[in-house]
Amino acid sequence: CKANQISTTMAHRTSGRPPAVDNKKLSGELFALTYGALVSQLIKDFESDEEVNKQLDKLGFNIGVRLIEDFLARSNVGRCHDFKETADVISRIGFKMYLGVTPMVGNWSASGDEFSLILDNNPLTEFVEIPEDRRTLLYSNVLCGALRGALEMVYMEVEVRFVQDTLCGDDTTEIRLKFIRRLEDAIPDAED
Repeated sequence: CKANQISTTMAHRTSGRPPAVDNKKLSGELFALTYGALVSQLIKDFESDEEVNKQLDKLGFNIGVRLIEDFLARSNVGRCHDFKETADVISRIGFKMYLGVTPMVGNWSASGDEFSLILDNNPLTEFVEIPEDRRTLLYSNVLCGALRGALEMVYMEVEVRFVQDTLCGDDTTEIRLKFIRRLEDAIPDAED
């Protein structure tokens, strides 16, 4: 819109300062573009979408193993008492802190050991379109790995997978987490 351009330019001239930049938005866009370049390289390096998906999960796992320490230090969150509390912390604090979004927690199983994180907006996919012949590519699989790695560091074994993805034509993005078991006090090895 020209009117908006003119007022921004005039504000710059009168104040002597450039227009304000939203650093969080800029940082998020840079991260999304950098991540896109990484996925693109993995697609070139590996034959199948299945292998790319595994590599993204492995990468995410290693990120999660390291990220949990930063998360616990910055968030001042204590030990979660149950899986429902864990879901709430992941959604309200973890995703907000690192991705700037707050997914909805829902679709709980009757036994309370399984739930979904539902994202209206996945910041990793902001500039992405998946071609028809790559529909088995789980572009954001790094998120599943990061969740799995972080939770393993706090002694929870979970299964994490994509159920729906807007990149594949679904209305929303849904990540499903299933509690498997509480782990003994042993630090997991990073995946190679």
